[in-house]
Amino acid sequence: MTELKEPIDQRLAKGARARATIARRAAELASVDGLEGLSIGKLATDLGVSKSGIATLFGSKEALQLAAVQTGRDVFIERVIVPALGVPRGMERLRALMERWFAHIDESPFPGGCFREATLSEFSSRPGAVRDAIVADHDDWLAFLTGEVRKAQELGALVDTDADLLVFELDALFAAANIARQIDDSARVAAARKIVAKLLAE
Repeated sequence: MTELKEPIDQRLAKGARARATIARRAAELASVDGLEGLSIGKLATDLGVSKSGIATLFGSKEALQLAAVQTGRDVFIERVIVPALGVPRGMERLRALMERWFAHIDESPFPGGCFREATLSEFSSRPGAVRDAIVADHDDWLAFLTGEVRKAQELGALVDTDADLLVFELDALFAAANIARQIDDSARVAAARKIVAKLLAE
């Protein structure tokens, strides 16, 4: 039984690694060309693998797009949220989240900048599973951020601030900062940093 199971486990692990590699490259390409610009053929050529291999792993373009969205989400969580969770809740964590968010824009792991910002604008008016996944990811992040603002308020900071409005303003500023970074406008990125610092002044 063990002798039969081991090769199957190895194949599953190999398939999972291949899926992760392909999804990561799909997210990188989509950050520049858009999710609609993704094609199994182009991805296969880029990675030096067969089209049939990618088709077997993902089945459809939509499944590939959804895998790219999940990869973008996972990378954001890993780079922005997880490091800040080690910081005490309140203003200290809020500021840590802002710093990690700016770092994610300044040193983006994706050639097209923040994956979420790129795909939100692309799919905002396109109904379907991909749009639903992108919107759900965005909503999850804003809800998490709003929760952190409210915790800071419970601890005595930002007492006269509307938490929902503040998060809306922060989201808009980071979207603008991402565009500024992509067009090498460091002055506007710096301006966004200053505005965020003022918004979070206790």
